[in-house]
Amino acid sequence: THLAVERLTAHSSGMIGFPLRLLAREVYDRVVAIKGAAEVALVTGEERIMPPGARYLLGTMEALPVDRDVAFVGIDEVQLGADPERGHVFTDRLLRARGREETMILGSATTRGLVRSLVPEAEIVTRPRFSTLSYAGPSKLSRLPKRSAIVAFSAEEVYAIAEMLRRFSGGAAVVMGALSPKTRNAQVAMFEAGEVDYLVATDAIGMGLNLDVQHVAFASLQKFDGRRLRRLTISEMAQIAGRAGRHQQDGSFGTVGLPQGGFTPEEILAIEGHHFPPLASLFWRNPTPRYDTLDVLLADLAQPPGQPTLRPAPEAVDIAVLKHLAGDMEVRMRGNEPEAVARLWDVCGLPDFEQLGAEHHSRTIFKLWQWRTSGDGMIDPDWFARRLARLNDVEGDIDQLASRIAAVRTLCFIAQRGDWIAGAAGWTEQTQVLESRLSDALHAALAQRFVDRRLALLLRDAGQRNAALPVAVGADGTVAVDGEAIGTLKGFQFKVDPVARASDHRMLLAAAEKHLRAELARRATAL
Repeated sequence: THLAVERLTAHSSGMIGFPLRLLAREVYDRVVAIKGAAEVALVTGEERIMPPGARYLLGTMEALPVDRDVAFVGIDEVQLGADPERGHVFTDRLLRARGREETMILGSATTRGLVRSLVPEAEIVTRPRFSTLSYAGPSKLSRLPKRSAIVAFSAEEVYAIAEMLRRFSGGAAVVMGALSPKTRNAQVAMFEAGEVDYLVATDAIGMGLNLDVQHVAFASLQKFDGRRLRRLTISEMAQIAGRAGRHQQDGSFGTVGLPQGGFTPEEILAIEGHHFPPLASLFWRNPTPRYDTLDVLLADLAQPPGQPTLRPAPEAVDIAVLKHLAGDMEVRMRGNEPEAVARLWDVCGLPDFEQLGAEHHSRTIFKLWQWRTSGDGMIDPDWFARRLARLNDVEGDIDQLASRIAAVRTLCFIAQRGDWIAGAAGWTEQTQVLESRLSDALHAALAQRFVDRRLALLLRDAGQRNAALPVAVGADGTVAVDGEAIGTLKGFQFKVDPVARASDHRMLLAAAEKHLRAELARRATAL
């Protein structure tokens, strides 16, 4: 990806498509630093920064405009063409997105054979990993080395591990796919700054988040992929384990708290040696269906691929919603109007951020389609404003805040579409401000629940023999070490903070003994 950014900025114009909004934003910031904000655009489902003369465009793969005429095109993580939900989008960009002068297809070596057969003119270049990745075996959670990331595959498991780490070590940062980019960045920043020594994450960290992680511990080797509970593939294991170590710093991976049945010897060898079975095929779906009638659209979307290395994409949410709505009387009656059919497929492109299933999602889609095909063709601003107002609440627990952020992302997506809603720029600003406020509240809630700053500070302090942290005794006798209250000092008697947990008392007394020596000596001299 670093090389792709260098190639992009060396050309007169260009664009790169990424698998994640977070990654697109990260590279956008890098290119802005090189070329200036007026030259660079960012296009994702929920965010659109489009300066009028922008020559460089960074975005998510779905938002990448295939027909844009640019000198350079980059397609990142092309192996995601094998992903059941989004694979067909990556395959389409692999087949159709081209730069006038240069096209770079980035991805795992598992796609080498497929790229060679689908894009025979491609020159294949391998970039070796600089650091060594080695297996460190199983470990207990309380014995994990510092700067570790623990990977689990459900929110419940992530929360449980983070809760235990709070008791052992003073806390952990939390990274999950459901978090907004702002919350995720704030959690990662806490880990990077050394405020906490552990990061608990879902496989959301596997996709290109650059972290200072030295060890990756798998709390599970199974995940639910939306259809079934299955064991991770070797490529998925390696993608996640590969977050350990960076550039020339070696890393390790292992398991934590797993009963028998961790990594097999074959999996360990494959991950350490980067030997993975090649992908046999990629998913494909007709990217240019016709809108003559609803039946023609459905038939075109079901069209089989014309090459043996491509296979039909499984039914994604957009097609599931389209099929669900195809049974509605009103949709059927207008099924012969090409414009109404085109607008129906257009609104089906609204992602199901809340992940409540095709039936629930189709109710929102149907409402949007009714507005898009009647009157001035615009969505009712009162409906939009009411939904926005209902979500404008930063109180609640972690899950409530996360589900509100998911609902706001739906509104962010709609607000980006100037052809869907009047006054899009104003709505965009409002939705992004609300997403930002909810993200701040979620970060605070995560930190409050999973980080005990005082315990983390005292554990770190206990490990430092000579370097004493700053201590202050307030006028009311409150004793604070580096800003964290540990108790009160009256005369020569120290009392532990009454709200501290019983298990922390010994540590607080030890901290007082270490830090109050000079103060007690001063008081003795004064006496």
